[in-house]
Amino acid sequence: MKTTTFLILLATSLLVRSQIAADGGEYGGASQRLSLGEVTRTVLENNPAIKEAEHRWRAAIQRVRQANAWDDPRVAGESRMHRFVDVAPNAFMDQTLSIEQLIPITGKNLVRGRIAAAEAFSAFQEARRAELDVVAKARATYFQLANAYDQLEINNKNLTSLKQIADISRSRYEAGLESAANVLIAETDHSKLLEARRDLERNLSDAQSQLNTLMNRDAFAPLGPPAEATISEASLSVSRLHAITLAQRPEVQTVRAKIDGEKSKLQLAHRAWIPDPAVNIKGQRYNDAAEAVSELDAGLSFTIPWVNPAKYSAAVRESRANLAAAEQGLEREQKEALRLLRDQLAKIETFHHHVELFHDKLVPQAGQAFEATQLSYESGKTTFLDWISAQRNLRDIEAMGREHLAHYQMAVAELEAVIGAARCAALRRHVLLKRKRHGKSKQRRLLDLHNAPVGAFEGSWKMPHLLDGSRARDEEGGWRSYAPTARRRNKRRREKGAERRNARDARHARHETG
Repeated sequence: MKTTTFLILLATSLLVRSQIAADGGEYGGASQRLSLGEVTRTVLENNPAIKEAEHRWRAAIQRVRQANAWDDPRVAGESRMHRFVDVAPNAFMDQTLSIEQLIPITGKNLVRGRIAAAEAFSAFQEARRAELDVVAKARATYFQLANAYDQLEINNKNLTSLKQIADISRSRYEAGLESAANVLIAETDHSKLLEARRDLERNLSDAQSQLNTLMNRDAFAPLGPPAEATISEASLSVSRLHAITLAQRPEVQTVRAKIDGEKSKLQLAHRAWIPDPAVNIKGQRYNDAAEAVSELDAGLSFTIPWVNPAKYSAAVRESRANLAAAEQGLEREQKEALRLLRDQLAKIETFHHHVELFHDKLVPQAGQAFEATQLSYESGKTTFLDWISAQRNLRDIEAMGREHLAHYQMAVAELEAVIGAARCAALRRHVLLKRKRHGKSKQRRLLDLHNAPVGAFEGSWKMPHLLDGSRARDEEGGWRSYAPTARRRNKRRREKGAERRNARDARHARHETG
């Protein structure tokens, strides 16, 4: 029974292997090669984590308009149900209808809108961080996949070499020129390579599953072998990378947005001392009137914050403390970003040194040593152990050199996530947003998640710049404007209004401290 079961399993295994070979090779050698650009584009288009972060950002954008809006008007109505006493005609009111609207003359709603814009910008940076991390992970997995294929190729070459060594040793043993121990050593090394091959195949399967998952595909979906892809040494200087990191890293940008939000909260705390009036209009109808409206009244009401100075003073002190904490957080994030940059550059430099050393010296020297030892063994000048040791040294150095190349490529891919900007211009991706204006549907290009300009959120009205794409980077890294002249003129007016409000708040602050 056991023998029958074993034969069935063996036949099934051989059938599966033959089917795989018919479909294009055991490891997809005949299938279409996978390029790094294709992987990056697919990840950017289909990865669920990136889409989730983008939707959270779009949801945060919608809070800006809500915060800028006025409070809803309040409508109240009263009507007589029953009067238990007799009254003279037109002495009492039977029906009353009133409407009340809070007028934000202090601009608190605009300040709340700027706070919401800062929070939306933080959500935007979180989306950038998610995209940078996913892209870096996908590229690193791509290089791991390429390394797994090359390691299997090196293993195949070493298996062939060891098989030849074992055959030569067996022939010499049959001729009485070699000991049985040397034959067993060669066969043992051959078996060890077969064991290592299973581990390499598992690494290949892990890389394929990981890459399929990042591309939002089935983990069992077929994946072709990667194309030849190398990353040249970074040409940017340390000072340039220093500036890019401080300007583009999402964590630094998030803290800067938090500082802007805390400044707006401090401004809102100062404006809380000034009440916003509520205007109400009331229409009344008397008990014996023939007209629909017998009397029309207008009124004004507002809160009195000055009777509770401790409450509002504490709010101002709280906002100042939060602003100071945010400023310290910016300094901490900048120092941490530079630390990560230095460590990553050192990592890249180290692996680049290893790659050059193995490619230029160690691998050629090990190959020459193996060939020289083989010739010496054939001429009887060296032992079999020296020959097999040279072969082990060669295969270990080749495998280690390829491993260092993969680590170098992965380190360069991780550098983009550290500095917060993609080095490849082909990765720029723009999202189209449909907006209705004057009854017409228009499409405007949003800022791409890789190169989000900080200036898009400058000014008092920050989010509209992001929404309509009126400011974006040009190819030289400068600013260009897509907005028409009227929009730029309105922007200048808003900036002047913001300056006047800030000056007024400063006067109020000096008056309070005085």
